[in-house]
Amino acid sequence: MSFVCELPGSSRVGDRSGFPDPAFDPPADATLREQTAVLAGGCFWCTEAVFRELDGVLAVNSGYSGGSAATANYDRVCSGATAHAEAIAIRFDPRRISYGHLLKVFFAVAHDPTQVDRQGNDRGRQYRSAIFVADAHQRDIAEAYIRQLDAAKVFNAPIATEVVALEAFHDAEGYHQNYAALHPEQAYIAQIAAPKVEKLRKQFGDILKNTQPT
Repeated sequence: MSFVCELPGSSRVGDRSGFPDPAFDPPADATLREQTAVLAGGCFWCTEAVFRELDGVLAVNSGYSGGSAATANYDRVCSGATAHAEAIAIRFDPRRISYGHLLKVFFAVAHDPTQVDRQGNDRGRQYRSAIFVADAHQRDIAEAYIRQLDAAKVFNAPIATEVVALEAFHDAEGYHQNYAALHPEQAYIAQIAAPKVEKLRKQFGDILKNTQPT
């Protein structure tokens, strides 16, 4: 396994205590007991680690979105030669956590949405910031929230996050799943993923699972 494209990076996102709630976050269809949000924000090890902690999140899978099934493998995606982004598929219960609040964590903690085709030292289109929306409901919430954050000048640069239609999500290889929890001693996890999880716990303690995942 190559770690060439997994170099530690830095973020311009500072302390986000008091980060604004989405002003537009209508409830999903009341008959739905489960939905999926697909988000890309740099290395999927880090974003997966953050979202696994949230109450109402049923499962998180690392994978690839934005490209074909034929090239959806780590070596090809990591090379930057495909159209994919490293992404996560978050299965969640909309009765316990809204789509808009998932996006709040995405922007406040999980990554730096102002960087274009990179996260810190992880560079390339595979590390772009993107929200892959499944329907008009998700698109409307995502676009409204980006406008809200930009208008409020929450960040020191415009948000670069792409909002695009979800065509497919391809699960990553098994060894990538729950990687941060299984490899806490790995340098990238200790330097990049762990601080994000700690930040989440400090700023969003009221929406975390009662028992932290192992």
